[in-house]
Amino acid sequence: MNNNGPVRYKVAEAARLAGISASTARLWESQGLVVPDRSQTGHRQYSAEDVARLKRISWYRVERGLNPAAIREALESEEPSTENAESSSTSDIGRRLRSLRHAAEKTLEQVASEMGITSSTLSTLERTSQGVSFKTLHDLAEYYGTTVSRLSGEESQDVPAIVRSGEWRTWPQTTPGVSVQLLAEGRRMMDCHRFVLAPGAASEGAYRHEGEEFMHVLSGRLELVLDSDQFFDLGPGDSLYFESRRYHSWRNRHDGETVLLWINTPPTF
Repeated sequence: MNNNGPVRYKVAEAARLAGISASTARLWESQGLVVPDRSQTGHRQYSAEDVARLKRISWYRVERGLNPAAIREALESEEPSTENAESSSTSDIGRRLRSLRHAAEKTLEQVASEMGITSSTLSTLERTSQGVSFKTLHDLAEYYGTTVSRLSGEESQDVPAIVRSGEWRTWPQTTPGVSVQLLAEGRRMMDCHRFVLAPGAASEGAYRHEGEEFMHVLSGRLELVLDSDQFFDLGPGDSLYFESRRYHSWRNRHDGETVLLWINTPPTF
């Protein structure tokens, strides 16, 4: 095991510590009750939290006689009281995606196969809210019939409209180099965001959705591509308005950060 990071257990080790068989641990994974990480070679890697979760599943199964769906509901009802504020703020998107997958009664492998990504990538996203491209995150939201904005929890609060400079709430950083800050909170008819893109940051593919959108570059330089054949090179002060149903992809062409205002209406992003 790696002594320089969190302890990780193989499936047989995790099962032994939890007092169950390895085949039972695999079954519970297929039922979406536990989501271990995967190594680069695809082997399961259980954390101490995963082992504790296996023990809770076993207790609900043996002592309470619950079926998988009831166990899943019971476990998810525990989460707010067992996670601290920091972990909650960084894993909301992943937790919501996991809940949507459970509600659809699909395994990691099924969703990953249908989305064209690896199950280890999806597992990491559900556990940490990190590790996927912006396009993949959007495609997953569409797959589950929701939006990226809803996954981020933007509509969870009914708050005053004013947002002070520098006090923006920021999404969990699902995509390396892409920081999305909220310029308006609560339920509304527009998604209003401030994007901060590190050098080289990109959507890593084209996506589309309903609505219309407007962007205004504050600093840096952005390349936006519509329908794979229309290229727009936007610099400071430039704006662009287009229909969201057109496939769009983007990347930061600046050697420093690119900052832009990005507005979608209605909130289908």
